[in-house]
Amino acid sequence: MRFMLLMIPHGYESAAPGTAPEVEAVSAMMAYNESLQKAGVLVSCDGLHPPSMGSRVSFKDRKPKVVDGPFAEAKEVLGGFWIIDVPSRAAAIEWASRCPGGDNEVIEVRQIQEMEDFPADVQAVAGEFTSMQTVKKPGA
Repeated sequence: MRFMLLMIPHGYESAAPGTAPEVEAVSAMMAYNESLQKAGVLVSCDGLHPPSMGSRVSFKDRKPKVVDGPFAEAKEVLGGFWIIDVPSRAAAIEWASRCPGGDNEVIEVRQIQEMEDFPADVQAVAGEFTSMQTVKKPGA
């Protein structure tokens, strides 16, 4: 079962462009990432630039509208994520609980939908989806 662990750092919603975490926090997080990797459960992990460097695209009446960050109405934003492959929701929560998060951070644990989770008619329409999930990095 794959799960996404979503890091929600309170206060990050108003962080200036180029804001970076402290060296001590990165060091602790790298040790955590290495423990996930050594356990063989880490699929992917990345940090995200602050919302002040992002954009949101909404679709009122199916028409795209782009708003550049920061986003005044945002109360919680993502600071990064991990994708892990573990046997259960309880195992995902256990790994999230081991994270060296600070007082202002929350991790949301969400199971990733697998193709077999959907009814047959949805699987038929989305049949090529799994081939789209293998993304090559530029220059690879």
